[in-house]
Amino acid sequence: MSSARDVLTPDALTMLKTIAEHGSFAAAARDMHLVPSALSYRVRQMEEALDVLLFDRTSRQAKLTAAGQELLSEGQRLLTDMDSIAHRVKRVATGWESQFTLVFDSIIDQSVLMDMCQSFYAANPPTRLRLRHEALSGTLYSLTSGQADLAIGVAMHASNAVGLRFAEMGSLMNFVFAVAPQHPLAKAEQPLSDAVIQAHRAVAVADSIPQGNGMTIGLLAGQDVFTVPTMAAKLDAQLRGLGAGFLPEPLARPFITSGALIECSLLRPQRSGQLGYVWRESNLGKGQAAGDRALQWWLGQLSQPFTRAALLGQASKPQSPTSV
Repeated sequence: MSSARDVLTPDALTMLKTIAEHGSFAAAARDMHLVPSALSYRVRQMEEALDVLLFDRTSRQAKLTAAGQELLSEGQRLLTDMDSIAHRVKRVATGWESQFTLVFDSIIDQSVLMDMCQSFYAANPPTRLRLRHEALSGTLYSLTSGQADLAIGVAMHASNAVGLRFAEMGSLMNFVFAVAPQHPLAKAEQPLSDAVIQAHRAVAVADSIPQGNGMTIGLLAGQDVFTVPTMAAKLDAQLRGLGAGFLPEPLARPFITSGALIECSLLRPQRSGQLGYVWRESNLGKGQAAGDRALQWWLGQLSQPFTRAALLGQASKPQSPTSV
């Protein structure tokens, strides 16, 4: 007896569709250049392998049972998927990655990144695009552990890892120390000392690296900390007066201008840092035939200063990306 895998072939699913469309074994057989008995035999083989009835034998027409209708519906989806796979395989052979994973730090403007994804898909590449959202050391770790192909928003000091290529995002990212108007530090004498700051809760983004202690930035020894998963959550917490801390200047500036946040001056130097994007060196120098065209597309967009500035919130929108 044939198994389900033996009988559920593309030809068999096409045959099932043809019979259902004609409503007659005889008409379908003529269309397929077969004798009706051969068609009936193949249907019985399918029914025996699946242990179900696909057509209602009490009807004069070739009417599908509920099981037959389900098989036809799923079979059509499978046939479509097969056509899609064949198309993708053919295009991947021209140098496109089958899947490209991009990891971005929580400091990156997600709406700008989505605009770039939209432009990537508009070029109709065969590559499946996957995004990962990490923070601090976790962004670089996703790349070095092989879980991502390109990392955006990595701290500059991480650029000495072996086998990686690092490019700067642009100008230094400045951070401002800000609190809500109702927070006690908003009314404290300025510039604020570390001793004064240490007495109040800080809001910090958790390092998403899965092993080790990760990075801690701007925290004081013994300070109470409210830890959140993303920079957006940190902003929300500070707007609510749940704590104090440093925020990227482009992210905080609109809220400082509106009065929703108060920028504080400190005795210690204000924070700044260089961010960049990183990819594995082994992906370079192979040419398009090696299957790195998606990487080359993204590196091409990131080579544009305005795009990099927009990703850091330092410009409103990136210029229209070039075509693939």
